[in-house]
Amino acid sequence: MSETGTGTGAGALPQTEALPQAGALPQAEALPQAEEALPPSEALAHTEPAPPLLPAPGQPPGSGSGPGGRGTTAVGPAPDPADGGEAPGLGSFLARAAAATAVLTVLGAALGLVRDQAIAQYFGASDASDAFLIAWTVPEMAATLLIEDGMALLLVPAFSLALTRRAADQAPAEPGTRSAGATGEPDDGKAEATGEPGPDPVRELVAVTLPRLCLLLTAGAALLMVGAPWVVGLLAPGLADPGLAVDCTRLTAVTVLTFGITGYFSAALRAHRSFLPPAGVYVAYNIGIIGMTLALHSVWGVRAAAAGVAVGSLLMILTQLPTFLRLLPLTRPRLRRPVRLGRRAVRTAPLLGVTVLAPIVLFVVSRQSQVLVERFLASTLPAGAISHLNYAQKVAQMPMVLSLMICTVTFPVVARAMADGQREKARRRVERDLALAGMVVLLGTAVVLGYAPQIIEVLFQRGAFDVSDTEATAQVMRVYAAGLLGHCLVGALSRPFFSSTRPTWFPAFAMGTGLLVTMGAGYALTYRFGVDGIATANALGISTTALLLLMGLGTRVVPIRARAVAVSLGRLTGAALVAGAAGWAAAPVLPDAALSLAAGCVLVPAVFFLTGLALRSPEVVSLLALIRRRFTDGR
Repeated sequence: MSETGTGTGAGALPQTEALPQAGALPQAEALPQAEEALPPSEALAHTEPAPPLLPAPGQPPGSGSGPGGRGTTAVGPAPDPADGGEAPGLGSFLARAAAATAVLTVLGAALGLVRDQAIAQYFGASDASDAFLIAWTVPEMAATLLIEDGMALLLVPAFSLALTRRAADQAPAEPGTRSAGATGEPDDGKAEATGEPGPDPVRELVAVTLPRLCLLLTAGAALLMVGAPWVVGLLAPGLADPGLAVDCTRLTAVTVLTFGITGYFSAALRAHRSFLPPAGVYVAYNIGIIGMTLALHSVWGVRAAAAGVAVGSLLMILTQLPTFLRLLPLTRPRLRRPVRLGRRAVRTAPLLGVTVLAPIVLFVVSRQSQVLVERFLASTLPAGAISHLNYAQKVAQMPMVLSLMICTVTFPVVARAMADGQREKARRRVERDLALAGMVVLLGTAVVLGYAPQIIEVLFQRGAFDVSDTEATAQVMRVYAAGLLGHCLVGALSRPFFSSTRPTWFPAFAMGTGLLVTMGAGYALTYRFGVDGIATANALGISTTALLLLMGLGTRVVPIRARAVAVSLGRLTGAALVAGAAGWAAAPVLPDAALSLAAGCVLVPAVFFLTGLALRSPEVVSLLALIRRRFTDGR
């Protein structure tokens, strides 16, 4: 499932990885260490231990943040060693980037809840809200394909490779060595040298891809507007009056273009290590929807929310445009190495070929098709079923969004490590990300299991959204929670698969298999169990995909220890089940929903971490040790 109200980002960082992690897998270090940036030829032979990220007792703050004891002070673009500056303490930089991304992600998610609250208050769970949600399938699909997954998986490695080639061209050649082309290949001696500055790979990549992308997406948006009646008929054949859904679909069709440009800008900025503008796009998006809904709901009805989707998508572009124009190399840099005419024909974007694009598109479309299957089945149920599914999904997936934040920020680190042939470095990064993401999502799952009715009552029960809607939505949300770990793992595991320059079809195969499970289980369970059956089918399908990706990653791309990862996640799952059961039993003690939920936010984490300690979960042990050290050292 996809959440168009929240978003996360990724950045590209040069040959370094060090994100302060709460946990580590068995046989891995408990506290992360920063690795010094070394050329690939020296990294294999250099085994000197790197300084720790955290300062030792008695040292001044910042002494352990990186080489020289100095960390970054901003989340914007970090200095590149190729540009003449020293490599910053990238462990500290990644931590700051993750923290800033987290703040904007939470803010965007909070505004997403305000958006859903406004729609629930004015339209409840009715034919009007169902029509809007059918139309919202378009931006949901577009966001997954063009912002969150597809465009990032395709363009972040492409921009990272272009930046690597630029750095190689700008680096001075060593005496006595032959010059190399942008790809690092030795010159064959047949090309003629020229004194002119060579084409900048990043600028060339933008010139080749952005105009074509805009033309293609414009045509797609126009076709969608014309074919809106057919699209609505295909998505929800059970709607009694599809006219309202058709109008809303035509209004939201513009997101095919605007989300594409937004995703392109986001990938380029993250590759340049600029995290704040991409992380803030969903804040602007939700502000546009909320503003239009509040201003025009009495005149346009639910069409005002659809118009807000279009306005919000334009604000997403404007949020990133100034930074994109600043970082875009408008003039060609003077290269230090001699440029060879024979190397000018080398493509700057080999990752954008059809053989790489096709498996990514198929994977993303298959993943988002789970939502299409849900709404297709729910359209045959009584009015309001689609709305109950939507509200339950949006709230239940909040822990997943937060858990994937780390994986998204560190995705370019994995891509850069794979491009440099540093498979062991990529393995450590992926295992740490899976451990931390699993702990965050399972803690959130425990809260959802224990306090689903209280959460829905506090967030939505007002106006047209009554008690019966709260009960139905809470029940569906608890069923959805069973698949949250699967959704998190699919998002985290798919990134390493696409970090390589070689095309891979395995994620698409795994996602297609999960989609078949969702469809089969949905048809089998919907007639008897209604919306609960649809949510159960979703959990079964996505968990199947996650299991296949976990088993296949180690043998195909990154040699992770799948068994160690599974054991670690199994312990965390046990802690989540115990904490969720404790919350479920304690929730009715306090009749006031807000007070009960506040108490649960203390009770469930306490039980989760105590149970994790009892089960000897290394992630929980490492996190508590890190917290204790922070308090005892006073920093």
